[in-house]
Formats: sequence, C-alpha cells, structure tokens
Amino acid sequence: MTVAYLGALLLSLGGLTLLDRRFRLAFWAEPARAAWTVGIGVVGFLLWDGLGLVLGIFARGDSPHMTGLLLAPELPVEEAFFLALLCYTGLLTWRALDRWRGRPS
Repeated sequence: MTVAYLGALLLSLGGLTLLDRRFRLAFWAEPARAAWTVGIGVVGFLLWDGLGLVLGIFARGDSPHMTGLLLAPELPVEEAFFLALLCYTGLLTWRALDRWRGRPS
C-alpha cells in the first residue's frame, strides 16, 4: 500500500489552505459558508460517482500509487480528497475573481 496519490492530494489541499489563510478568501473569511459550500459539492460529486459506478460508466482502475482503501465498492478513499480539492479550488477561484472585480465579500 502506498500513499503517494493521497499524499499529493493532502499537500495540494494544504497549499490551498495557505492561500486561503493569506488572502482570507473562504474559510478564513466565512468558515461556515465555506464548509457548507465545499461539503455540498463533495457530497454531490460522490453521489454522481456512485450513480456512475452503479450504471457501469465509471470504474476504479488500478494504480500502484493509491492506498487501496475503498469508501464503497469501486470508490477509492482518494476520490473524496480529490473532490474536496476540486471544490475548494473552485471556491477559492470564485472568491478571488470576485475580489479582483471589486465585488464585496
């Protein structure tokens, strides 16, 4: 079992957290709102993934860089962290663009 991919995801989430803290874009500006936004996004995408797995559209695939731990059949634990990274990146981008355009928080 290797944690290379999970480690990369956690490192990336850490980098986003540092950017968020530095510029107070999401969790350092409005923590509850940011948590709801990222949480709803992750849950929505996990449901999407689950549906895709049930319908046979998605498959886990094999990689020597993944832990092998599963949240559900064919749903690796890394997927939840990837989706959190995706949602957090989207939220920070949105907030940064709002600030750049001069819109109030």
